[in-house]
Amino acid sequence: MVKIGTQTATDRSLFGDAALLLFLIAQVGDGVLTYIGVTVYGYQIEGNPLIRWLMAALGEGPAVTAAKLTACAFGIALHVFAVHKTVALLTTFYFVVAVLPWVAILFL
Repeated sequence: MVKIGTQTATDRSLFGDAALLLFLIAQVGDGVLTYIGVTVYGYQIEGNPLIRWLMAALGEGPAVTAAKLTACAFGIALHVFAVHKTVALLTTFYFVVAVLPWVAILFL
């Protein structure tokens, strides 16, 4: 039998589980807020040029869905390989540069 990863990769980690849960919440929050923002202001308000291009090509809903599902998949992959500190850093990054700016634009 072939083992993938290390022993620590297969052990449960409360920190890793919390980091992943918060990461997924950040992704959903960013996706919902992005969709609301581009619906209200147009897709040109999106700061990420790749996502803006996807929105122009696919439409706002499919582009945001594709981007958020991809981000969630990569976050889960990092969690599976026990790269929990990176997931936690990415979670903080998303809250600071994605979720909070949308909250400020839409609700303040």
